[in-house]
Amino acid sequence: MSSALNQLSASEIAASVNAGRVSAVAVLEDCLDRIESREQIVQAWEFIDREQALEQARQVDKDSKKGSLAGVPVAIKDIIDTRDMPTGMGSVIYEGYKPRTDAACVTRLRSVGAIILGKTVTCEFAGIVPGKTTNPHDPSRTPGGSSSGSCAAVADYMVPIALGTQTGGSVIRPSSYCGIIGYKPSFDNFSLKGVFPAAESLDTLGLHARSIEDVEVMAAALVNRPPKTIQTLKKPPVVGVCRTWMWKEANQETRDAIEIASTRMKAAGAFVGDIELPEEFQWLADVRHLINARERADVMAEHWINDRHRLSSQSVNTIQLGLDITHNDYLDALYLMDTCRARMNHTFDGCDIILTPSVDGEAPVGLHDTGNHKFQSLWTMLQVPTITLPTHKGPNELPVGIQLVAPYRKDDALIAAAQWVLKALNT
Repeated sequence: MSSALNQLSASEIAASVNAGRVSAVAVLEDCLDRIESREQIVQAWEFIDREQALEQARQVDKDSKKGSLAGVPVAIKDIIDTRDMPTGMGSVIYEGYKPRTDAACVTRLRSVGAIILGKTVTCEFAGIVPGKTTNPHDPSRTPGGSSSGSCAAVADYMVPIALGTQTGGSVIRPSSYCGIIGYKPSFDNFSLKGVFPAAESLDTLGLHARSIEDVEVMAAALVNRPPKTIQTLKKPPVVGVCRTWMWKEANQETRDAIEIASTRMKAAGAFVGDIELPEEFQWLADVRHLINARERADVMAEHWINDRHRLSSQSVNTIQLGLDITHNDYLDALYLMDTCRARMNHTFDGCDIILTPSVDGEAPVGLHDTGNHKFQSLWTMLQVPTITLPTHKGPNELPVGIQLVAPYRKDDALIAAAQWVLKALNT
């Protein structure tokens, strides 16, 4: 067993703790040591109580029935309620706020032996105003957002897995920038009870991980089923390459990643062909900001009236935009989104998965902006499950992911296809 237990996957940790080969305390101590050595640079965390976390680990070691995530330290995005830790929403308005109960997702994780290590940095109310977190590969660059701290903590081996959320691209984008796996499930697959809402017709709980097996074991816990072995595809998948109308906005490293991945999938036996989205899908980009702003204005009504002076100028502008949108314009935007969602399964046209860009390129320089959400928010609006895989690097040797998309509610098929793709690209 490696002495660097923080580098193990969640699945490896749980198996080792359950088998008695390693203690939950030992795993946690290695994670805490990593945080101590790197946090000053990465700044992924809003709250950690070392003794509280160690007490959780001691309890796991005492339990005779340990659970599928026994001893696995998990990072929680700081818009997700935790009964024994503050939940700050990335805002001074919630400084020191401690919820009375856990979010449903946190309860599920505790019930199978996970250790809730702490709360990770989020953009203000999971929006666009970044926090203090840097990219673990280059601290002069953004880690992406809004799940900045969760993604950076996993990428830097502070924890094996973390919870994030996605309303536009807040799981997929930072995962690509930081070089890990990011999974956004089908809309409404994981409970959002106890998660501060942003835009409720778009919000999705997601995962940051370093292995496909960890995505499966975490997903199982969150939907309250036993983990299962990821199915092996009986034959190579049918892959539709969807460059989208935004292809010209992609940097060369993203274009290269898609072209190289499609070529290697074909060489591994996949049937690969180009697909195009229907014309009206292009209009989704024009209405996404209307839906987002209108629903954020609804969520933030109380803070708009009582705490406006404590909101960032960006949040004030977004809420004001939402208040100015007429109800009919909002309904028209929802109608277009619903129409495109209804056509989505037909869009696959016999494909098992779609291959498409995760991001426009490497993580941008600077911490004032979290990057372009367009390549992720399209699929968020369509409610389909997506996953980004850390398969390529750009001109600065920084990560560039590829995104796989499956039909709505075909999450298991997506995870199986992702496993196949990783093997195909790594052989």
